Order: sequence, then C-alpha cells, then structure tokens
Amino acid sequence: MKAFLLAAGVGSRLRPITDTVPKCLVPIGGKALLDIWLDAFATSGIDEVLINLHHLPDVVRAHVESRSKPPRVRTFFEPELLGSAGTLLANRDWVANEEMFLTCYADNLTDFDLSALMRAHRERKPVAILTAFHSKNPSAGGVMETDSAGLLTGFTEKPARPVSDLVNAGMYAFTPAVLDEIGTSLPSDIGYDLIPRLVGRARVIPVDTYFTDIGTIEAYERARKEWPDRAKP
Repeated sequence: MKAFLLAAGVGSRLRPITDTVPKCLVPIGGKALLDIWLDAFATSGIDEVLINLHHLPDVVRAHVESRSKPPRVRTFFEPELLGSAGTLLANRDWVANEEMFLTCYADNLTDFDLSALMRAHRERKPVAILTAFHSKNPSAGGVMETDSAGLLTGFTEKPARPVSDLVNAGMYAFTPAVLDEIGTSLPSDIGYDLIPRLVGRARVIPVDTYFTDIGTIEAYERARKEWPDRAKP
C-alpha cells in the first residue's frame, strides 16, 4: 500500500518559524509533524510514502534519511509547485498498478485511523473515499454536501456562503483512475480542480477524532497544548 504525503508548502502563515524550519517538521509534543504522519502510516499498513518537497528540501531529506523505522520513504522535489493534484499526476506511474492509494496533507494534525479509509474503499469500491469534519469556519475550506448514504452530492472550495459546515479534511483513498480526471494544465489542485469532478461518485466518511489544520501561528500553538493529551504512547 502506498501513500502521498503533500508537504511542499512554504508555510507563509507560520513565519518566522518556517523561515528556517519546513512546515512539515515543526515539533508537536516533542515530535516532528512529519514523523507523526509517517508513524500513523506505518501503523495503518502503509508500506511506502512519497513526500513532495519544495521549501527547504534538503532539511526534509536529511530528516527522512535519519529515520530507520517504516514506512519506506521517497521524495519528489518540485522546483515550481505543481499543486496537490499536479503532484499526483506527475507520479502516476508510481501508483498505476495499485488497487488504491492514500493522499494526505502534512500540515494537518489528527489521530484519525487511516486504515478506516482503506476499509471504506474496499467495502464500497468507489472511485474515491474522502474525509470530512464539522468546521467552525467552513468558508476557509472545501464545503461538502452528502446524501444519507455518504455519497458526495456537492462540493465548493472556500465558498463565501457555505451551505453546510461539513468541510474537506484532506485525507483521501483514491483509485488510479482518479488521475484521469486531472487536466494537463498545471498547477492543479485537489480541492479546486479534482474533487468537483468526483461529485456523484465519491463517498465521504466522517473524521470523529482530533483534527486541526496547523496553518497559522495561533493554530500551531493551540495544537501544541492539545496534542500531548491526545497522543498515543
């Protein structure tokens, strides 16, 4: 089983921290955010992870090389950002023969069981399984609409007038066929460009555990206070 961990963002809203530390390596409870993700992947049965790089790539590479625990990690440097969907498209050969693959954003912090994505995909076999949470500020994310069976019936990225508080949590199980939905124009984004094409076909499962986007200094400081009480030994 393979997974993409999208970690190429500059982290401009976390400056000055990210002037010298890549966003994916900020410490939470004494552990780099990247390691929290990689350990979660290993626990969920992921064998190999591809991490895309852009900002301070050598720092991330050195950190990855210092790890001796699973999963296996490969890196993919983007001199110019391809966008989240563009990264998948550029590496489609890596997952071409997979039943499914996971894709997650490295700047989120969660104790969600990633194996739930794989179970849901195997049970329902849709083109994609998406995750969602109830947000206090839905306009800041991708707002989802679903029917009673969890089918995605509507999606709008960062709407001015959100129709619900159900927001994209940025953890997905995709089939390789999803990559055919991504256009050739880059950069290309999962939220803006891919998910709208999956309406009526993708399924949505809830994130009912801890979840936060470490996108700002305030969110980062809050997560540092909250996470130690949630983290597993």
